[in-house]
Amino acid sequence: MRITALTGGVGGARFLRGLRAHLDRTPTLSDSTITVIGNTGDDINLFGLRVCPDLDTVMYTLGGAIDEEQGWGRADETHAVQGELAAYGAQPQWFGLGDRDFGTHIARSQWLGQGLSLSEVTARLCARWGLPDRGVRLLPMSDSPVETHVIIDGESPSPQSPQSPQRAVHFQEWWVRMHAAVPAQKFVAVGMDRAAAAPGVLDAIREADIIIVPPSNPVVSIGIILGVPGVRDALRGSAAPVVGVSPLISGAPVRGHADACLSAIGVESTTQAVAGLYADFLDGWLIDNADTPVVGFAPRLEVQARLLWMHDLETTADIAGAAVDLALKLRRTPPV
Repeated sequence: MRITALTGGVGGARFLRGLRAHLDRTPTLSDSTITVIGNTGDDINLFGLRVCPDLDTVMYTLGGAIDEEQGWGRADETHAVQGELAAYGAQPQWFGLGDRDFGTHIARSQWLGQGLSLSEVTARLCARWGLPDRGVRLLPMSDSPVETHVIIDGESPSPQSPQSPQRAVHFQEWWVRMHAAVPAQKFVAVGMDRAAAAPGVLDAIREADIIIVPPSNPVVSIGIILGVPGVRDALRGSAAPVVGVSPLISGAPVRGHADACLSAIGVESTTQAVAGLYADFLDGWLIDNADTPVVGFAPRLEVQARLLWMHDLETTADIAGAAVDLALKLRRTPPV
C-alpha cells in the first residue's frame, strides 16, 4: 500500500515513526511504503549554512538519531563549534546547532552549492540514515527556497508617534528566540510566489492509496505545504481518502505554539476549527476523547474519537494504526 503524509515538526515526525512501527507489525501492511512531504518553510540560513529543521527532524527521528528529550537535533550531541562561534561573536546564538548536526548542514550546503536540488540532497542525507531501506521517502515540499516570516509590531518610534511600526522576523526567531510570546499579526511565506512542488510531490498525492495529515502545526507546517502551487488541488482531486489527526487536545497543542499561530490567522484553537482549515479535502478526522462533544460538526466528515497522547512508540503506533484503519474504511479505490 502506498501512503502519503504531509508533515512538519516534532509531533509529525513522532507520528510517522509510530506509523512505520504499526505497518511493520501488521503482516498485511508490512510492505507498505510511506512518502513524506515535508515542510520547508522553517528553513533558514545560519552561519552560512542552509538549515532545514523539519526535514532533519523527520530524518533523525525515523533514522534513530533524534534527541528524544527535546524532540529535535541529534542524540548525544556536543556543542564545541557553537561555543567557538559564540567566542568570535558570531550571531545568532539563540538557535543552537550541535556538532553532529553541523555535519548535516555542511553537507547539505556543499551539495546545494554544487548545483544539486534540495530533493537530491535530501535523498542523499536520508540514505545515510536508512530511510529508503525502511520504505520511507522524504520529499521537500519544494526545491525552491520558501521561508515563513512573521509580521509583528515593532517598538514605538517616539512618544509623539505612539503607533508601533510593523516588522518582519524569520519564523525561527519568533518561535525559538521569542517563544511565540510576541503576538503575530500575520505569516508570510516568502518565495511561495516563485515556488513549485518538488519532483514527486504531486504524483505522491495522486498515486497514493491513503493520505494522512499527522498532528502537525496546521498554520506554519501543514498550511505552508498547502500553499505550494498544485498541492491543495491534488488533494481535492485525489481518489485516496485523506485522514487527519488533530494536533489539539482540549483546545491546546500537545507541544509548541499552534494556538498562537491559529490566533494570528483568526481561527479558534479547537479541533473543529482546525478541521475547517482542511475542509475542502479532508475525509476523516481523528480527535481526542476529550473533544468528543464536537463530534458531528461536519456531516460529510467521518470523525472518530480516541486517546491521542503519543506517550511512547507503542501508543503512537496505536494512534497511527487508528488513522490507517479509518482511511481504509473510507477508501474509494483498492490499493495497487
